[in-house]
Amino acid sequence: MALYMIGDVQGCDDALGRLLDEIGFSPSRDTLYLLGDLVNRGPGSLAVVRRLMAFEGSAHCLLGNHDLHLLAVAHGVRKPHRSDTVGDVLHAPDRDALLDWLRARPMALFEHGWLMVHAGVLPQWDVAQTLALAQELQSVLRSPDWAVFLKDMYGNRPDRWSDALQGPERLRVIVNALTRLRFCTAQGAMEFDTKDSADSAPAGFMPWFDVPGRRTAGVPVAFGHWSTLGTVRRDDLLPLDTGCVWGGCLTAARMLDAAGRVERIAVRCAQARKPGKD
Repeated sequence: MALYMIGDVQGCDDALGRLLDEIGFSPSRDTLYLLGDLVNRGPGSLAVVRRLMAFEGSAHCLLGNHDLHLLAVAHGVRKPHRSDTVGDVLHAPDRDALLDWLRARPMALFEHGWLMVHAGVLPQWDVAQTLALAQELQSVLRSPDWAVFLKDMYGNRPDRWSDALQGPERLRVIVNALTRLRFCTAQGAMEFDTKDSADSAPAGFMPWFDVPGRRTAGVPVAFGHWSTLGTVRRDDLLPLDTGCVWGGCLTAARMLDAAGRVERIAVRCAQARKPGKD
């Protein structure tokens, strides 16, 4: 049995198929963990969702910001963006089943010694709290009134965590941290405008994983979302968004042992989007 974590696919089904061939993936034997942003910007969002649904328990898929955007567009909460490529999902004859499958995906996982999120973890959260807060959000998305939450999901405020937060504001901070976070202050105030490398942090901000005293420090964290991050060489961090949709690579990391060692396998991707054509 082999275990793999895979970064942002973003609708690039051809690249996903080639990567699975490269690693010799067998759904009867192996397990995949996909770190969110399954859909959008690439040309094959519907094919990606159908492929992963067919793997059933062999593919564990997190939700990313693009996946949540698809749910919001599908329910008229958000207008489609000019760069969206999710029309094939929205017009599929079984769209309701596809969307129901998508909204039932987890927001964070802790498996085989790895904490897996799409974007990041706030410095005040340890692993247990991260998973508990992810579960809060998952429960809302899986509830009968789940579409109501989508109306309150967007916004940059509050920009930091407090245990006293309740209702939509509490959920908004959770979703922003897990699916949008790149930079924050030492106190955990989030910044969402900067999308460049780790060296481009605005004054007073730093990459979320560099905050002194971060409560998940020492726990291996795998994440996506940050294709422009640059080189990170740390045993406790595994960034796996290697810019497939921008003409980079789609990368899988095979877990080798309980010590957190991984082997990276990547395939080159055709450029589906040009930087600046967002």
